Amino acid sequence: MKPLTFTELHDLYQDLLLNNIVPYWLSHAIDHEYGGLFTCINDDGSKISTDKYMWSQCRAIWTFAALYNRIEQRPEFLNIARATAEFILQHGRDEKGWFVFQTTREGKHVQGPISVYTDYFATYGLGELYRATKEERYRTEALRAFRTVVQRVQAPDFDGFAPYQRPEGIKYVHGVAMMGLETGQELAEIAPEKDVLAHIDWCLDRIMNHHVRPQRRLVLEHLGPNNEELDTPAGRCVNPGHSIECMWFVMHQARRRNDPSLIKHAVEVLHWMIEFGWDQAHGGIPHCRDAKAPDGPCWWPNPDTKPWWVAGETLYALLLAYELTGEQWCLDWYWKMHQWAFAHYPDHEHGEWHQRLDCTGQVLTKIIALPVKDPFHLPRSIMGILAVLQRLSKTTSS
Repeated sequence: MKPLTFTELHDLYQDLLLNNIVPYWLSHAIDHEYGGLFTCINDDGSKISTDKYMWSQCRAIWTFAALYNRIEQRPEFLNIARATAEFILQHGRDEKGWFVFQTTREGKHVQGPISVYTDYFATYGLGELYRATKEERYRTEALRAFRTVVQRVQAPDFDGFAPYQRPEGIKYVHGVAMMGLETGQELAEIAPEKDVLAHIDWCLDRIMNHHVRPQRRLVLEHLGPNNEELDTPAGRCVNPGHSIECMWFVMHQARRRNDPSLIKHAVEVLHWMIEFGWDQAHGGIPHCRDAKAPDGPCWWPNPDTKPWWVAGETLYALLLAYELTGEQWCLDWYWKMHQWAFAHYPDHEHGEWHQRLDCTGQVLTKIIALPVKDPFHLPRSIMGILAVLQRLSKTTSS
């Protein structure tokens, strides 16, 4: 395909967001009776369950508040974010104030606080809602949720990694640090408290000085008690999508710190992970790969599937890297990913994108990890892409 100009590309993504993705969620997911969203749904919008996973609800708060803050101040967006926030604040926590993992539609607890990712996403969503409303209680609740995570992850017996369990012999999980970095740096914009900034530093150190392995040119998901690599399936686990997503988190932090060397390092790691992750046989980027045998079995369930969130995160990370560095490989890889993604993921019948593809790029209905399809990764990626393209269209052309 002939590359579009940055202005044309901006128009394409804006149409995708406002005329495909947003209408899909407004049509199929809003629970007008109890608040929150139905996210246990299939690509066609049919419900798998009316249960509510709290991290999905918290992500939805972020998305609809961000749509209001960054795209269009449509009252409907803010009302959905508010109603979902009220649902999680009323029904989503246990007696300790920790966010639970799953409730019924009405808010009865099904699974308790088995995942700190839920608290991280509560921080993210409530913080973005505070930006929209300037209501202090949302900022307070965001800060409270974040401090809950910080307390929990420092405990020696910490094991709140659902939907996965901590593998045997593993102490450190990349997902904790990467989510701590992103939610922490967004929280710091509205609550620059010392403990928030300290956790950001801890997460950044964990990512760039431990999980990033320069000799391997990889990011490892799991490390042992002394930050050592373990030659086990879990120890060799590489999640390209996580690593690519994490590197744009690092780029955002580097930009906030005005640190060109950190930007350069993050973009370099992004390059490693794109090249390691790309499926040379079929195109696209699979869910997980083994560091020793990329095309063989992997610790992560369903490793050769290609979730839509990986594509969205990759597209944004590459455009951001190009904006920050001007390196041509970023744009070349962007167009390669763009062509594959837009040929395989769009659901022209129902709107949105197909959530899961198999290794060859065919639509897959098998559930991976959780029975949820969240309004999060793809709209967030597109909002980031739109901001980058708006800036690029003012200064250059593709």
